[in-house]
Amino acid sequence: MSQSCRIAVVGGGIAGLGFALALHQQGLICDVYESVPDVKELGVGITLLPHAMRELAGLGLQAELEAVGIENLESVFFNRFGQFIYKEPRGRHAGYAVPEIGIHRGKLHRILFDAVVDRLGAGHIHTNHRCVGVTQDGVGATVNFVQGSDGTQLPSVQADIVIACDGIHSAIRKQFYPNDKLAFAGINTWRGVTRHKPILTGKSYMRIGSIKTGKMVIYPIVDNIDGDGNQLINWMAEIEGDSRYMNDWNSGGKVEDFMPIFKDWKFDWLDVPALIRNADQVLEYPMVDKDPIAQWTFGRVTLMGDAAHPMYPRGSNGSAQALIDARTLATELAQLSDPLAALQSYEVKRREITSRIVQTNRSLPPDFINIKVDELAGDKPFRHIDDVISQKELGAISEHYKKIAGFSLFSSEIEKFASFK
Repeated sequence: MSQSCRIAVVGGGIAGLGFALALHQQGLICDVYESVPDVKELGVGITLLPHAMRELAGLGLQAELEAVGIENLESVFFNRFGQFIYKEPRGRHAGYAVPEIGIHRGKLHRILFDAVVDRLGAGHIHTNHRCVGVTQDGVGATVNFVQGSDGTQLPSVQADIVIACDGIHSAIRKQFYPNDKLAFAGINTWRGVTRHKPILTGKSYMRIGSIKTGKMVIYPIVDNIDGDGNQLINWMAEIEGDSRYMNDWNSGGKVEDFMPIFKDWKFDWLDVPALIRNADQVLEYPMVDKDPIAQWTFGRVTLMGDAAHPMYPRGSNGSAQALIDARTLATELAQLSDPLAALQSYEVKRREITSRIVQTNRSLPPDFINIKVDELAGDKPFRHIDDVISQKELGAISEHYKKIAGFSLFSSEIEKFASFK
């Protein structure tokens, strides 16, 4: 593709910024349009699994990420009575070429944003630009914007191709799928961060309970945050309700709305109610995704990341898939002379794979281990996990999810990029 091709990237999140950096590696330049006026370190935690770290390492960001996150040593599963179910090593400790890292989402975003500004130049990233639609013809595309802060109309932008990285509420996806709706199955979540002494190894990713009776996901994201050895612990509570009431997006969560489920979760290794009560911040989210769609690419426009395949925030897989999207499309654009053909080739390589992951996250999530044990044990304490199910069987469940998600040590995708250090 010609270096003069004008590429407009709508959305400056993980997908959009990752794509800008991947293009730059290929000798191509784009312009990124982000709706917020100022990029701030907001949000809670995120886990960068090996396939996400593979992509970020390939972009030259591994050292920066390791410096501000915590490398996971292990993933550990418990039932809601605090009893051990299963554990396995993670990241480099499991034989991957790259680490698995827990990190504050805002810090990840800042590192990506600063890298784009540094490599492309500040003139190629435009904040306070919220896309309200795209038109196209045989010679180009026109992207229409308003200010994200107050809705004031901004000058339109001309481009040869447009990449929609504007998230689960994508205005561009809505243009092609006007009846597009969120899929909500009755699961609400609350997320928080708490200053707390290290739990277990201090590098443990923990899943406790199951979605039927209340579930907690807990892992550290900042080490020694106060100089006294405490960590910033990220946690997420998931509850499947009988009603179809759906939480707000990024609203301040009320502890009393979900504490009753966890009030008795006091184990010799962790007091869950205290962890929740002492949170610096609590946000509420609905557990939503969207049904896979049959087409991403429409002439000069294609979808990427959550705009293309929003999935349940389980298994920390959404960011990884967005980064793989980014690298795949950047490679296609560099290798093919026709940018429209590159958009089509990218879709062929990514759409069916991500559709399977969306469905798997619904039906067989990574915490299926907990669900299976609860079913076998009748949601009651057991004498020993081996009385319920073998460690070999639990390991097979874990490996199955990794293969579907694309980060099994035995998958060709990981082996192909195992040289990334």
